[in-house]
Amino acid sequence: MARRVAAEAKVLAALEAVHEDIRALALPGFMGPAVHGPAVASRIFLIGQAPGPHEGELGRPFAWTAGKTLFRWLERATGAAEAEVRRKVYIAAVVRCFPGKAKGGGDRVPSPDEIAASRGFIEREIDILRPSLVIPVGRLAIEQVLGSKPPLEEVVGRKLRLHYHGVESDVVCLPHPSGASTWFKVEPGKTRLEEALGLLSRHPEVRRTFAGRGGP
Repeated sequence: MARRVAAEAKVLAALEAVHEDIRALALPGFMGPAVHGPAVASRIFLIGQAPGPHEGELGRPFAWTAGKTLFRWLERATGAAEAEVRRKVYIAAVVRCFPGKAKGGGDRVPSPDEIAASRGFIEREIDILRPSLVIPVGRLAIEQVLGSKPPLEEVVGRKLRLHYHGVESDVVCLPHPSGASTWFKVEPGKTRLEEALGLLSRHPEVRRTFAGRGGP
């Protein structure tokens, strides 16, 4: 028990060091403060695209409308409400500051250089946590985890096995929960989302982390 507590304390201290560096990152074009979740010694690694404007104000990832949808999905898969999921799942992002608005409306997609500037944080987090399950949320996160740009219908609803920053993990992709997205509301996205939540609910790491509670 003492050894396990000491090991967890070491993990948390290493994550806090990463978070300190995240908060120090400043990139031209980004708006608002850097955002990260709490240091959680979890084998489940959830990665989104980037914070929105409200996440910077509130100081936590997935804090606004899309987050409400995401945590409803995760509650169905884990049996746990948002607060418990945040305590037990490590939440990261491809970039850690709000990129600002696009000229045509909506949030701006981070540039390759901006993505590269944040990649080192992810590499360090993966090395510290050694996750057995990675959950990329949305197209950009899926592309960064898989290293390719597959259609959502080809990867959502499937369990993949791959090396992510040197760590072999299961990967279960989720679509972006944005209210502006219709993909998960119509077929085949609707069915693919249900299949993905079912995969999560049955995954051994989810069952271990959430004491066997599950959804579909």
